[in-house]
Amino acid sequence: MTTRKLDKKQWRTFFDRVSTTLEGKEAEIEIASLRLGDQVEAEWLPLLGIAYDPNDDLVEVALEGLDHLILKPRDIYVEDAPGGLVALEIVDADDVKQIVKLRDPLMLPAPSQMR
Repeated sequence: MTTRKLDKKQWRTFFDRVSTTLEGKEAEIEIASLRLGDQVEAEWLPLLGIAYDPNDDLVEVALEGLDHLILKPRDIYVEDAPGGLVALEIVDADDVKQIVKLRDPLMLPAPSQMR
């Protein structure tokens, strides 16, 4: 796996491009800061999309049932694996780290028909 820092001028185009490839993934959001400690905001919810809005200077992580907004992001780190994007770490202006982990949903076998 490789981790890289995105340049701020890349943020919008990166999220526009990658958001379509993340369709069908599940996401977990963990928030980590010295003041708050570590907290899980969302556990493996279906991901609807991720976007950066330069006008409002925010990153939006849209999950089924939750719209997570990260105001004034300062740094964005991307973790890639051979299969694609596996995690994002977004550090906001207050030095709070918001870690978005991604995975494919578990494929359960179809229920068997009982007669």
